Amino acid sequence: MIEQTGANPAFLTADTITARLIKRAVMLSKIRNYFSSQQVLEVETPILSPYAVTDPQLDNLRVENPFAISEDEPDNWLYLSTSPEYGMKQLLSLGSGSIYQISKAFRQDPPGRLHSSEFTLLEWYRLDYDMDALIDDVASLIHSVSADHKKPLAINKISYQQAFLDYVGIDPLSATAAELEAVAQHSLDVSFTSQDKDIWLDLLLTHCVEPKLGQGAMTFLYNYPESQAALARLAKDDNGNIIAKRFELYIDGVELANGYFELTDADEQLQRFEKDNILRQQAGKAVRNIDPQFMRAMQRGLPECSGVALGVDRLLLVI
Repeated sequence: MIEQTGANPAFLTADTITARLIKRAVMLSKIRNYFSSQQVLEVETPILSPYAVTDPQLDNLRVENPFAISEDEPDNWLYLSTSPEYGMKQLLSLGSGSIYQISKAFRQDPPGRLHSSEFTLLEWYRLDYDMDALIDDVASLIHSVSADHKKPLAINKISYQQAFLDYVGIDPLSATAAELEAVAQHSLDVSFTSQDKDIWLDLLLTHCVEPKLGQGAMTFLYNYPESQAALARLAKDDNGNIIAKRFELYIDGVELANGYFELTDADEQLQRFEKDNILRQQAGKAVRNIDPQFMRAMQRGLPECSGVALGVDRLLLVI
């Protein structure tokens, strides 16, 4: 979309708009060709649900449910999807095999050059892929859709821990919230205080680390702190630290993708959702009902797989 690629439509000519529409259409065609050649099936899942996500960092947009019994009923609202993840994992649990989807997604984000309340996501899941195999898959996709626009980009991989050591000078896995706050107070214009370690990790990541990533290359930031696992499984790194098998992709300082070696333990997933709600409550946000259809899918059994969501509009921007 024009607004999502940093342009003001009032200053674009008809020829420029047409050229951008063509580039977007060609890119989408190349994405579909890539997955077709890999025998990955295209699917479509609903974008409306009676259940919102529990993630403390995300808030769904909502629409009124015309079939609600009363305003006091929990189903008085339907929620627009922040990603097609839950629906796609239901298909995976039913034996779909490797799948992908190009879908609209909606989030309560302030509008900006890289943020919009409505955007397009490419999300896919590969059976029997671990995190490293999926990273290679993402790199192959990027090369296949950007070949006409850029020379092949180098691929860099750096752990979350090493990136903080290199660019912030502190170990994010062992540092306390107070230590991280002290670094933020010294490096940034910070006017608040918090005992939440993840707030400081996120602030330092976005302001001190991300701008250095992906300069003229594809940089994959991997092995996130345990507290930021979301729907990724946990493991131990070579030093015995518990980390989340999760990665993000950056090109020219822009985050393009977020991937997981997917958690398959239904009980652990339920515990994470419940912890999310505690954090939401502490932050003064509404507690969310946990999606029972998604939990049934987890209990039915999610196959061994890795999955990733990639911002289509941002990809068009960087290429």
